Amino acid sequence: MKKTLSMLLAGAMLAATLAGCGNDGGAKDPGAEGGGADSGNTASGAAFKIGGTGPLTGGNAIYGNAAKTGAEIAVKEINAAGGDIQFELNYQDDESDAEKAENAYNQLKDWGLQLSLGAVTSKPGEATSTLHFEDRIFALTPSASAPAVTQGKDNVFQMCFIDPAQGELAARSIAEKKLGTKIAVIYKNDDVYSTGIYETFKAKAAELGLDVVSETTFTESSKTDFSVQIQDAQSKGADLLFLPMYYDAASLILQQCNTAGYKPTFFGVDGMDGILTLEGFDTSLAEGVMLLTPFNANSDDERVKSFVEQYQAAAGELPNQFAADGYDCVYAYKQALEAAKATPDMPASELCDLMIEQFTTMTFDGLTGTGATWSAEGAVSKDPIVVVIKDGAYVTM
Repeated sequence: MKKTLSMLLAGAMLAATLAGCGNDGGAKDPGAEGGGADSGNTASGAAFKIGGTGPLTGGNAIYGNAAKTGAEIAVKEINAAGGDIQFELNYQDDESDAEKAENAYNQLKDWGLQLSLGAVTSKPGEATSTLHFEDRIFALTPSASAPAVTQGKDNVFQMCFIDPAQGELAARSIAEKKLGTKIAVIYKNDDVYSTGIYETFKAKAAELGLDVVSETTFTESSKTDFSVQIQDAQSKGADLLFLPMYYDAASLILQQCNTAGYKPTFFGVDGMDGILTLEGFDTSLAEGVMLLTPFNANSDDERVKSFVEQYQAAAGELPNQFAADGYDCVYAYKQALEAAKATPDMPASELCDLMIEQFTTMTFDGLTGTGATWSAEGAVSKDPIVVVIKDGAYVTM
């Protein structure tokens, strides 16, 4: 997933704007390395140190930068309001790599991390969640959706719905709306995100009596040529193609299906959110594509409109659901900290206990859903919505 030049320039300007005060604790500033700038340092008083890791460069950069910018907007709003809760934000680049995410996490810990946004993508999220658990630093990830991110860690929570929820809802939607009679699935077999959704979809599809006629896979090293997978689906008469994957691979599948003259209904997941902003992609090929997302940037909700306006000013494009999840994470922290009467001088371990208590009992209304609650296992209860792309915009089905 390529990051556009406009995002690079906007991100640089936003980081420069927000990095006014710096860290006065004497520790080396990790924001100078790995592409993660200290952000939201315009706090009017003592601030909670909040940080996270994500792919700010590399193939998945659109997701990391979206979550980072969304979080920056929330921090800027909260700090400008001048209340008791203030934040100092630091995002580090993990390039969607587990080992680099661990290194980035350790840099944040050296910086004085008190509350974490975890990792943006699932494999780094799995790696760093173990460190969060060992160090007793509470984490609320905006988008690392694999169940393994939270399993066995009482202090790691998710803002996004977990992968099984997407697989089940996709199967239910296809069945209830009669979107296809013969289903083909293409999934990435070396990615926990894609396989997690696929496995749940497969089980639910069988339960609902959906006719899955083709199941083919690809890997990171083979995600440029989908001719074999497309031919298999087409030859077996599949009229709906389910794509549980990120949008970089999905965009190539749409292009190659068009070249092959194969025009099934396409149904995707939240990883496809952002396909309309992919540099060099003919967005007309996405017309009619359905996908799952908890956030619709074209909503008439006033809070969403305000967020979209700020995001466009910062990044030069519409926000995706990863941006909205990053924004919601910061506001959920604010709500929990206020309710717990927490103060910035508390150590991370004490804040961890307070956040566990709050997140397992509170209800949160955000951009990505209202009435959200969390289980003791850290999973959020909200469901995604199904949208269809019409005239280059999301329309809720």
